[in-house]
Amino acid sequence: MSTKYVPVKWNRNKKVYDAFVVVGITSYLAAFVTVGRAAWTGENAISFPVLLARALGTCALVMLHVALALGPLARLDERFLPLVYNRRHLGVATFLVGLAHAIVTTGYYHGFGALGPLVSLFSVPGPIPFEWLGAVALAILFVMAATSHDFWQKALGGSAWKWLHLSVYLAYALLVAHVLFGALRSETNLLYPIVVGVGFVALAGLHLATGLHERRRDERPFPKTDRVPLPIGWVDAGSVDEIPQDRAKVVCLPGHERVAVFRHAGGISAVTNVCAHQRGPLGEGKVVDGCITCPWHGWEYRPEDGCSPPPFQEKIATYRVAVRDRRVLIDPDPLPPGTHVEPARVEEEYRVTN
Repeated sequence: MSTKYVPVKWNRNKKVYDAFVVVGITSYLAAFVTVGRAAWTGENAISFPVLLARALGTCALVMLHVALALGPLARLDERFLPLVYNRRHLGVATFLVGLAHAIVTTGYYHGFGALGPLVSLFSVPGPIPFEWLGAVALAILFVMAATSHDFWQKALGGSAWKWLHLSVYLAYALLVAHVLFGALRSETNLLYPIVVGVGFVALAGLHLATGLHERRRDERPFPKTDRVPLPIGWVDAGSVDEIPQDRAKVVCLPGHERVAVFRHAGGISAVTNVCAHQRGPLGEGKVVDGCITCPWHGWEYRPEDGCSPPPFQEKIATYRVAVRDRRVLIDPDPLPPGTHVEPARVEEEYRVTN
Protein backbone atom coordinates (compact mmCIF):
# COMPACT_ATOMS: atom_id res chain seq x y z
CA MET A 1 0.00 0.00 0.00
CA SER A 2 1.15 3.56 -0.70
CA THR A 3 0.04 6.99 0.47
CA LYS A 4 0.12 8.40 -3.07
CA TYR A 5 -0.31 7.21 -6.63
CA VAL A 6 2.88 6.45 -8.53
CA PRO A 7 3.21 4.83 -11.99
CA VAL A 8 4.59 1.60 -10.50
CA LYS A 9 5.27 0.79 -6.84
CA TRP A 10 8.52 -1.00 -7.51
CA ASN A 11 9.91 -3.59 -5.13
CA ARG A 12 12.24 -6.52 -5.51
CA ASN A 13 9.45 -9.01 -6.23
CA LYS A 14 8.04 -6.88 -9.04
CA LYS A 15 11.46 -6.36 -10.60
CA VAL A 16 12.19 -10.09 -10.54
CA TYR A 17 8.70 -10.89 -11.88
CA ASP A 18 9.01 -8.40 -14.75
CA ALA A 19 12.53 -9.59 -15.54
CA PHE A 20 11.24 -13.15 -15.93
CA VAL A 21 8.42 -11.90 -18.18
CA VAL A 22 10.84 -9.97 -20.42
CA VAL A 23 13.29 -12.88 -20.60
CA GLY A 24 10.44 -15.28 -21.33
CA ILE A 25 9.07 -13.12 -24.17
CA THR A 26 12.51 -12.59 -25.70
CA SER A 27 13.40 -16.28 -25.48
CA TYR A 28 10.09 -17.35 -27.02
CA LEU A 29 10.39 -14.96 -29.96
CA ALA A 30 14.01 -15.89 -30.60
CA ALA A 31 13.27 -19.63 -30.43
CA PHE A 32 10.19 -19.33 -32.67
CA VAL A 33 11.99 -17.39 -35.40
CA THR A 34 15.12 -19.56 -35.22
CA VAL A 35 13.21 -22.84 -35.42
CA GLY A 36 10.93 -21.43 -38.13
CA ARG A 37 13.84 -20.42 -40.37
CA ALA A 38 15.50 -23.80 -39.87
CA ALA A 39 12.30 -25.80 -40.46
CA TRP A 40 11.06 -23.96 -43.57
CA THR A 41 13.79 -23.61 -46.16
CA GLY A 42 14.08 -23.40 -49.91
CA GLU A 43 10.75 -22.98 -51.71
CA ASN A 44 8.89 -23.37 -48.42
CA ALA A 45 10.88 -20.66 -46.67
CA ILE A 46 8.83 -18.11 -44.72
CA SER A 47 9.91 -14.48 -44.81
CA PHE A 48 11.16 -12.88 -41.63
CA PRO A 49 8.19 -10.43 -41.21
CA VAL A 50 5.72 -13.30 -41.43
CA LEU A 51 7.70 -15.40 -38.95
CA LEU A 52 7.95 -12.43 -36.58
CA ALA A 53 4.22 -11.76 -36.87
CA ARG A 54 3.45 -15.40 -36.08
CA ALA A 55 5.90 -15.40 -33.20
CA LEU A 56 4.34 -12.27 -31.66
CA GLY A 57 0.79 -13.53 -32.18
CA THR A 58 1.38 -16.96 -30.67
CA CYS A 59 3.38 -15.42 -27.82
CA ALA A 60 0.53 -13.05 -26.94
CA LEU A 61 -1.97 -15.93 -27.01
CA VAL A 62 0.22 -18.08 -24.77
CA MET A 63 0.63 -15.18 -22.34
CA LEU A 64 -3.13 -14.64 -22.24
CA HIS A 65 -3.63 -18.33 -21.44
CA VAL A 66 -1.13 -18.05 -18.60
CA ALA A 67 -2.75 -14.89 -17.22
CA LEU A 68 -6.20 -16.49 -17.25
CA ALA A 69 -4.90 -19.70 -15.68
CA LEU A 70 -3.18 -18.06 -12.71
CA GLY A 71 -6.41 -17.28 -10.85
CA PRO A 72 -7.80 -20.84 -10.91
CA LEU A 73 -4.37 -22.30 -10.18
CA ALA A 74 -4.01 -20.10 -7.09
CA ARG A 75 -7.44 -21.27 -5.86
CA LEU A 76 -6.33 -24.89 -6.22
CA ASP A 77 -2.77 -24.49 -4.91
CA GLU A 78 -1.57 -21.58 -2.77
CA ARG A 79 1.95 -21.91 -4.21
CA PHE A 80 0.72 -20.01 -7.27
CA LEU A 81 -0.36 -16.98 -5.21
CA PRO A 82 2.96 -15.09 -5.68
CA LEU A 83 2.35 -15.15 -9.44
CA VAL A 84 -1.08 -13.55 -8.99
CA TYR A 85 0.53 -10.66 -7.08
CA ASN A 86 1.84 -9.07 -10.30
CA ARG A 87 -0.66 -10.49 -12.78
CA ARG A 88 -1.51 -6.98 -13.97
CA HIS A 89 2.08 -6.58 -15.20
CA LEU A 90 1.66 -9.77 -17.20
CA GLY A 91 -1.60 -8.44 -18.62
CA VAL A 92 -0.01 -5.18 -19.76
CA ALA A 93 2.86 -7.13 -21.33
CA THR A 94 0.34 -9.32 -23.15
CA PHE A 95 -1.29 -6.24 -24.66
CA LEU A 96 2.08 -4.84 -25.77
CA VAL A 97 3.05 -8.10 -27.48
CA GLY A 98 -0.37 -8.26 -29.13
CA LEU A 99 0.01 -4.65 -30.28
CA ALA A 100 3.40 -5.49 -31.81
CA HIS A 101 1.76 -8.40 -33.67
CA ALA A 102 -0.95 -6.07 -35.00
CA ILE A 103 1.61 -3.50 -36.17
CA VAL A 104 3.79 -6.06 -37.99
CA THR A 105 0.87 -7.85 -39.69
CA THR A 106 -0.93 -4.64 -40.67
CA GLY A 107 2.24 -3.14 -42.08
CA TYR A 108 3.18 -6.28 -44.01
CA TYR A 109 -0.22 -7.20 -45.44
CA HIS A 110 -1.78 -3.74 -45.80
CA GLY A 111 1.16 -1.36 -46.06
CA PHE A 112 2.00 -1.53 -49.75
CA GLY A 113 -1.28 -0.66 -51.49
CA ALA A 114 -2.95 2.53 -52.64
CA LEU A 115 -4.94 2.73 -49.37
CA GLY A 116 -3.41 3.45 -46.01
CA PRO A 117 -2.77 0.38 -43.83
CA LEU A 118 -5.65 1.00 -41.40
CA VAL A 119 -8.05 2.03 -44.16
CA SER A 120 -7.18 -1.12 -46.08
CA LEU A 121 -7.55 -3.27 -42.97
CA PHE A 122 -11.06 -2.11 -42.13
CA SER A 123 -12.45 -1.43 -45.59
CA VAL A 124 -11.40 -4.57 -47.47
CA PRO A 125 -12.29 -7.50 -45.20
CA GLY A 126 -12.00 -11.07 -46.38
CA PRO A 127 -14.87 -13.61 -46.50
CA ILE A 128 -14.71 -13.74 -42.70
CA PRO A 129 -13.38 -10.48 -41.18
CA PHE A 130 -11.05 -12.16 -38.70
CA GLU A 131 -8.94 -8.98 -38.64
CA TRP A 132 -11.86 -7.13 -37.08
CA LEU A 133 -12.16 -9.80 -34.38
CA GLY A 134 -8.50 -9.34 -33.50
CA ALA A 135 -8.86 -5.55 -33.53
CA VAL A 136 -11.79 -5.62 -31.09
CA ALA A 137 -9.90 -8.01 -28.81
CA LEU A 138 -6.84 -5.75 -28.91
CA ALA A 139 -9.04 -2.74 -28.06
CA ILE A 140 -10.38 -4.59 -25.00
CA LEU A 141 -6.85 -5.48 -23.87
CA PHE A 142 -5.85 -1.83 -24.35
CA VAL A 143 -8.68 -0.60 -22.11
CA MET A 144 -7.73 -3.16 -19.48
CA ALA A 145 -4.04 -2.21 -19.63
CA ALA A 146 -4.87 1.51 -19.50
CA THR A 147 -7.11 1.07 -16.44
CA SER A 148 -4.95 -1.45 -14.59
CA HIS A 149 -3.59 1.18 -12.19
CA ASP A 150 -5.10 1.56 -8.72
CA PHE A 151 -6.11 5.13 -9.62
CA TRP A 152 -8.70 3.77 -12.02
CA GLN A 153 -9.84 1.11 -9.58
CA LYS A 154 -10.55 3.90 -7.10
CA ALA A 155 -12.09 6.26 -9.67
CA LEU A 156 -14.39 3.67 -11.26
CA GLY A 157 -15.28 1.85 -8.07
CA GLY A 158 -14.43 -1.73 -7.18
CA SER A 159 -17.47 -3.39 -8.79
CA ALA A 160 -17.36 -1.42 -12.06
CA TRP A 161 -13.59 -1.94 -12.34
CA LYS A 162 -13.98 -5.67 -11.72
CA TRP A 163 -16.70 -6.05 -14.35
CA LEU A 164 -14.61 -4.06 -16.82
CA HIS A 165 -11.67 -6.39 -16.37
CA LEU A 166 -13.84 -9.49 -16.65
CA SER A 167 -14.17 -8.51 -20.32
CA VAL A 168 -10.84 -10.31 -20.73
CA TYR A 169 -12.91 -13.45 -21.33
CA LEU A 170 -14.65 -11.74 -24.25
CA ALA A 171 -11.22 -10.75 -25.58
CA TYR A 172 -10.08 -14.36 -25.24
CA ALA A 173 -13.10 -15.66 -27.18
CA LEU A 174 -12.52 -13.08 -29.93
CA LEU A 175 -8.85 -14.01 -30.19
CA VAL A 176 -9.64 -17.73 -30.48
CA ALA A 177 -12.08 -16.88 -33.28
CA HIS A 178 -9.43 -14.59 -34.82
CA VAL A 179 -7.00 -17.50 -34.97
CA LEU A 180 -9.54 -20.09 -36.17
CA PHE A 181 -10.88 -17.93 -39.00
CA GLY A 182 -7.51 -16.38 -39.81
CA ALA A 183 -4.22 -18.21 -39.52
CA LEU A 184 -5.70 -21.72 -39.24
CA ARG A 185 -7.68 -21.42 -42.49
CA SER A 186 -4.45 -21.40 -44.47
CA GLU A 187 -2.71 -24.12 -42.46
CA THR A 188 -2.87 -27.77 -43.48
CA ASN A 189 -0.87 -28.96 -40.47
CA LEU A 190 -3.19 -30.27 -37.72
CA LEU A 191 -0.69 -29.25 -35.05
CA TYR A 192 -1.98 -25.66 -34.91
CA PRO A 193 -5.69 -26.38 -34.33
CA ILE A 194 -4.73 -29.10 -31.85
CA VAL A 195 -2.59 -26.64 -29.85
CA VAL A 196 -5.36 -24.03 -29.82
CA GLY A 197 -7.93 -26.67 -28.83
CA VAL A 198 -5.74 -28.04 -26.04
CA GLY A 199 -5.23 -24.53 -24.68
CA PHE A 200 -8.97 -23.85 -24.66
CA VAL A 201 -9.84 -27.21 -23.07
CA ALA A 202 -7.12 -26.82 -20.43
CA LEU A 203 -8.30 -23.33 -19.51
CA ALA A 204 -11.96 -24.34 -19.39
CA GLY A 205 -11.06 -27.43 -17.36
CA LEU A 206 -9.12 -25.37 -14.85
CA HIS A 207 -12.05 -23.01 -14.30
CA LEU A 208 -14.51 -25.90 -13.95
CA ALA A 209 -12.21 -27.73 -11.51
CA THR A 210 -11.84 -24.56 -9.46
CA GLY A 211 -15.59 -24.00 -9.39
CA LEU A 212 -16.21 -27.57 -8.18
CA HIS A 213 -13.44 -27.26 -5.59
CA GLU A 214 -14.88 -24.02 -4.21
CA ARG A 215 -18.42 -25.41 -4.21
CA ARG A 216 -17.39 -28.52 -2.28
CA ARG A 217 -15.60 -26.33 0.26
CA ASP A 218 -18.65 -24.10 0.68
CA GLU A 219 -20.96 -27.09 1.12
CA ARG A 220 -18.75 -28.73 3.74
CA PRO A 221 -20.98 -29.36 6.80
CA PHE A 222 -20.21 -27.62 10.08
CA PRO A 223 -18.91 -29.81 12.90
CA LYS A 224 -21.53 -30.87 15.42
CA THR A 225 -20.69 -30.75 19.07
CA ASP A 226 -22.89 -31.17 22.12
CA ARG A 227 -20.35 -30.10 24.70
CA VAL A 228 -20.32 -26.40 23.77
CA PRO A 229 -23.66 -24.56 24.08
CA LEU A 230 -24.16 -22.14 21.17
CA PRO A 231 -25.78 -18.73 21.47
CA ILE A 232 -28.94 -18.56 19.38
CA GLY A 233 -28.05 -18.21 15.69
CA TRP A 234 -24.30 -18.62 16.18
CA VAL A 235 -22.31 -21.36 14.45
CA ASP A 236 -19.44 -23.58 15.51
CA ALA A 237 -16.55 -22.86 13.10
CA GLY A 238 -14.31 -25.59 14.44
CA SER A 239 -11.42 -25.92 16.83
CA VAL A 240 -8.87 -23.24 17.62
CA ASP A 241 -6.20 -25.85 16.92
CA GLU A 242 -7.24 -26.00 13.23
CA ILE A 243 -6.06 -22.41 12.69
CA PRO A 244 -2.28 -21.83 12.33
CA GLN A 245 -0.78 -18.86 14.15
CA ASP A 246 -1.12 -15.62 12.12
CA ARG A 247 -3.14 -17.48 9.51
CA ALA A 248 -6.83 -18.03 8.88
CA LYS A 249 -9.46 -20.67 8.37
CA VAL A 250 -12.04 -19.76 5.73
CA VAL A 251 -15.60 -20.58 6.78
CA CYS A 252 -18.66 -20.36 4.55
CA LEU A 253 -21.55 -19.45 6.82
CA PRO A 254 -24.98 -20.81 5.86
CA GLY A 255 -26.65 -18.33 3.53
CA HIS A 256 -23.81 -15.84 3.93
CA GLU A 257 -20.48 -15.02 2.32
CA ARG A 258 -17.18 -16.53 3.33
CA VAL A 259 -15.55 -15.42 6.56
CA ALA A 260 -11.82 -15.45 7.33
CA VAL A 261 -11.16 -16.49 10.94
CA PHE A 262 -7.68 -15.36 11.98
CA ARG A 263 -5.61 -16.52 14.95
CA HIS A 264 -3.23 -13.78 16.07
CA ALA A 265 -1.55 -12.43 19.20
CA GLY A 266 -3.36 -14.87 21.47
CA GLY A 267 -6.79 -14.10 20.06
CA ILE A 268 -9.32 -14.98 17.36
CA SER A 269 -10.85 -12.41 14.99
CA ALA A 270 -13.24 -12.85 12.08
CA VAL A 271 -13.59 -10.60 9.03
CA THR A 272 -15.09 -10.92 5.58
CA ASN A 273 -12.96 -12.96 3.23
CA VAL A 274 -13.24 -10.30 0.49
CA CYS A 275 -10.55 -7.61 0.18
CA ALA A 276 -11.89 -4.09 -0.46
CA HIS A 277 -9.22 -3.52 -3.11
CA GLN A 278 -9.88 -6.13 -5.82
CA ARG A 279 -11.92 -8.70 -3.90
CA GLY A 280 -8.91 -10.87 -3.17
CA PRO A 281 -9.22 -13.82 -0.71
CA LEU A 282 -8.06 -12.41 2.63
CA GLY A 283 -8.26 -15.83 4.26
CA GLU A 284 -5.35 -16.98 2.11
CA GLY A 285 -3.19 -14.17 3.42
CA LYS A 286 -1.56 -13.81 6.82
CA VAL A 287 -1.09 -11.39 9.69
CA VAL A 288 2.05 -9.30 9.18
CA ASP A 289 3.05 -6.60 11.70
CA GLY A 290 -0.36 -6.85 13.32
CA CYS A 291 -2.36 -6.44 10.10
CA ILE A 292 -4.16 -8.92 7.86
CA THR A 293 -2.30 -8.74 4.54
CA CYS A 294 -4.12 -9.63 1.31
CA PRO A 295 -2.16 -12.24 -0.69
CA TRP A 296 -2.97 -10.56 -4.01
CA HIS A 297 -1.66 -7.01 -3.69
CA GLY A 298 -0.65 -6.58 -0.04
CA TRP A 299 -3.51 -4.41 1.22
CA GLU A 300 -3.71 -4.39 5.00
CA TYR A 301 -6.49 -4.43 7.61
CA ARG A 302 -6.46 -4.56 11.40
CA PRO A 303 -8.03 -7.86 12.56
CA GLU A 304 -9.99 -6.27 15.42
CA ASP A 305 -11.87 -3.64 13.41
CA GLY A 306 -11.26 -4.35 9.69
CA CYS A 307 -9.77 -0.88 9.14
CA SER A 308 -6.65 -0.21 7.11
CA PRO A 309 -3.92 1.49 9.15
CA PRO A 310 -3.79 5.32 8.88
CA PRO A 311 -3.72 7.24 6.63
CA PHE A 312 -5.66 4.67 4.56
CA GLN A 313 -9.45 4.61 4.84
CA GLU A 314 -10.49 1.20 3.49
CA LYS A 315 -12.76 -0.85 5.78
CA ILE A 316 -14.15 -4.38 5.71
CA ALA A 317 -16.93 -6.09 7.67
CA THR A 318 -16.15 -7.79 10.98
CA TYR A 319 -17.94 -10.53 12.95
CA ARG A 320 -18.54 -11.22 16.62
CA VAL A 321 -16.58 -14.24 17.81
CA ALA A 322 -16.16 -16.27 20.99
CA VAL A 323 -13.95 -19.14 22.10
CA ARG A 324 -15.47 -21.77 24.39
CA ASP A 325 -13.69 -24.98 25.29
CA ARG A 326 -11.30 -24.25 22.40
CA ARG A 327 -14.19 -24.09 19.90
CA VAL A 328 -14.53 -20.98 17.71
CA LEU A 329 -18.08 -19.61 17.68
CA ILE A 330 -19.19 -16.98 15.14
CA ASP A 331 -22.25 -14.77 14.89
CA PRO A 332 -23.10 -15.11 11.16
CA ASP A 333 -24.49 -11.58 10.88
CA PRO A 334 -21.77 -9.19 9.64
CA LEU A 335 -21.18 -5.92 11.44
CA PRO A 336 -20.79 -2.63 9.51
CA PRO A 337 -17.31 -2.22 7.98
CA GLY A 338 -14.87 -0.82 10.50
CA THR A 339 -16.78 -2.01 13.60
CA HIS A 340 -14.41 -2.83 16.47
CA VAL A 341 -14.75 -6.34 17.89
CA GLU A 342 -12.51 -7.40 20.74
CA PRO A 343 -10.64 -10.56 19.74
CA ALA A 344 -11.81 -13.71 21.49
CA ARG A 345 -8.92 -14.76 23.71
CA VAL A 346 -7.25 -18.14 23.59
CA GLU A 347 -6.23 -18.11 27.23
CA GLU A 348 -3.01 -20.14 27.05
CA GLU A 349 -1.56 -17.96 24.29
CA TYR A 350 -2.85 -14.76 25.89
CA ARG A 351 -0.92 -15.44 29.08
CA VAL A 352 2.28 -16.20 27.14
CA THR A 353 2.13 -13.18 24.81
CA ASN A 354 1.26 -10.79 27.62
